[in-house]
Amino acid sequence: MRGTVTDAPVIINGGGPVGLGLAIDLALKGVESIVLERTTELHRIPKGQNLTQRTGEHFRAWGITDQVRAATPIPPEFGNAGLITYGRLLSDYSYDWFQRSRVRPYYFADNERLPQYNLERVLRGRVADLPQVALVQGAGVTGVTQDDAGVRVSYKADGANHVVEAAYAVGCDGARSVTRDIGGIRNETDHEGPRMALLVFRSMELHDLLERYPGKSIFNVMHPAMDGYWQFLGRVDLNGGWFFHAPVPEGATRENFDFHAFLHKFVGVEFALEFEHIGFWDLRISHAQTYRNDRVFIAGDACHSHPPYGGYGVNTGLEDVRNLSWKIDAVLSGWAGAGLLDSYTAERHPVFSSVNRDFISRMIEDFRGFTQEFSPEKDKVAFEKAWAARANADDADVTEFLPHYAGSPIVLGEPGEQSGAKGKHEFEAKPGYHLAPQALPDGGDLWDALGPGFTLMDLSGDNALSTGFASAAEALGVPFKVLTLQSGALRKAYGCGAILVRPDQFIAWVGSLAGYDTKSVLARAIGQQT
Repeated sequence: MRGTVTDAPVIINGGGPVGLGLAIDLALKGVESIVLERTTELHRIPKGQNLTQRTGEHFRAWGITDQVRAATPIPPEFGNAGLITYGRLLSDYSYDWFQRSRVRPYYFADNERLPQYNLERVLRGRVADLPQVALVQGAGVTGVTQDDAGVRVSYKADGANHVVEAAYAVGCDGARSVTRDIGGIRNETDHEGPRMALLVFRSMELHDLLERYPGKSIFNVMHPAMDGYWQFLGRVDLNGGWFFHAPVPEGATRENFDFHAFLHKFVGVEFALEFEHIGFWDLRISHAQTYRNDRVFIAGDACHSHPPYGGYGVNTGLEDVRNLSWKIDAVLSGWAGAGLLDSYTAERHPVFSSVNRDFISRMIEDFRGFTQEFSPEKDKVAFEKAWAARANADDADVTEFLPHYAGSPIVLGEPGEQSGAKGKHEFEAKPGYHLAPQALPDGGDLWDALGPGFTLMDLSGDNALSTGFASAAEALGVPFKVLTLQSGALRKAYGCGAILVRPDQFIAWVGSLAGYDTKSVLARAIGQQT
């Protein structure tokens, strides 16, 4: 942390995982930032734990993979998967769920599971090593104003009022984002559901009861009384730490509601437990209309707020900042096209719309529809047949979760493509999609071979194409690397002869033959021709 907080190119409101991730990503590009964090201590509420392999790639990019692994209270060998049961947790009906390991071959890193406060501690440690980042704790933002010259953020800290100036401000300050509201960005509620309870408790007796489900860390009980909403239990550690989300009656409080009996009914037997936290929240899904108002941006829950169904929240927020970071750096470095910053909303907004439609809302409707149609009490044979079909179905919540920018204005894909979060994992290189790993001819790691800016993967030894792109990059001032990997195996795996990879490991263009207008391709990818 810098000793004196002065102005910086970027001001970030919010020092949670999303804000700290943005600061780290910018710092590794040489961009200074000020992070204003309202709190002074880490929250001890376990959330944001179910992290994807793509999020593991962010950790790898930030140089914290080993630190995250060391901070993980559930060892990888235990397992990181889930289970769905019917009626109660100790049910006769169950099937495996959220097997993230099924998509591991398509990423350059492992998935992780750790409480958000552990992750924040790791991120703060990384920030402390980066002189480009000033982290100010106990700073409550009170104002955001902007003009053609820049943006000014007012905040109060240590009883005094302060103002800092920057080229850009980014609100990573959660679902009740001050930055979003006073920055002139409209937020809309798409879905409102029941009052929810969050219980954090300790119980080794429950740990022992669930040894019948080895390697499982998350448990979802489908119950007809829940109207499709989740009763969701998760491990915090292997020493009896748990969290639990479930709908409760309106007006329920810690004093007037029997949460011991509530948990016992959920599990199906009585067991000893000790509460560490009882809290409440209102289930809603909301989405900002845009992620940008000129020099003010938002990311994470400030853009999209939803119940903790599927672990999409923090993963989506961290992808927001990986998308935004290289674009802000490009503008500050002078090689961005006029449309590059607008592509942040154009790419990320439809991704969450799809997360909501194709995953979160779909899962609620799926549970609701199943429990309304089938029950063992009404027709046991029909229920067991339908349950078996679910158990044998593809784990679509994992296998089809594939955020992509196929319809992006800065991606050279097929006409009519649409960006979203649903897709099919495959190794074939497709514009707008994440680059999947392949072994290099020399046995090296492709991740380490990619450049920090744009990378042209030349799989055919096409010197004319490589030279054309390199010349175009020099003319446009774009940081660029040519990676010559003449390999029939790679051409077959990726289905093309050349791949243009962006700084965030998404694919901007694929091709096979020389003769492309390389300058036009690259100009499109940096927002000059949208």
